[in-house]
Amino acid sequence: MGMRMVALAVGVITAAVSLGAQAERLQPLDSSGRITYFISAGEPASGYRASDRELAVWALKDWERSAAGRIRLVESLRQDALILVNFVGAQAGNYGEMRPLYANGRRGAEVFIRPDTDGLGPDIGGMARADPLMRDTIVYLTCVHELGHALGLNHTSNFADIMYFFGFGGDIPGFFTRYRAQLKERADIARVPGMSASDVAKLRSLY
Repeated sequence: MGMRMVALAVGVITAAVSLGAQAERLQPLDSSGRITYFISAGEPASGYRASDRELAVWALKDWERSAAGRIRLVESLRQDALILVNFVGAQAGNYGEMRPLYANGRRGAEVFIRPDTDGLGPDIGGMARADPLMRDTIVYLTCVHELGHALGLNHTSNFADIMYFFGFGGDIPGFFTRYRAQLKERADIARVPGMSASDVAKLRSLY
């Protein structure tokens, strides 16, 4: 999934494949035993911070908790990972992207997170500069969304969902501020779920 700019210089979330093709391309991972993951160090000049790795881990754990024992996510070596998480430079207002891959004959996914919030337009960039927790909220929710795609979830038209497609419109800054409002400190991100009840129900239906 990627987030691309729409009106008022805010982002939209778009998939690595078209919305129409998504149902054919996005499928659950093989969860027999465990789902392995690897998080790469951020690219130079990508806006990556060392603490962003923690945001990706929290996003993975958020999905794992929400699955209620149906999936187990385990860190591994890169060559053994079904999910690869990469932090890369800004590109035309794109927040992130998911691309399917195959690892040792099993379906996997490569996730690209673009942590340079200044590259997302003046509205989102300004919010992130004024409030460090807002910046972390944006990066974290991008991780949750892209990892949702990695696990097989498609976009939705429900604004309450983390898998909501920004192309449907709505208050996009509000999409982030409603989560930010639940945080008093950065550590709260590890405890406050990023997805809706509908997102969780869809995850459990896949696994």
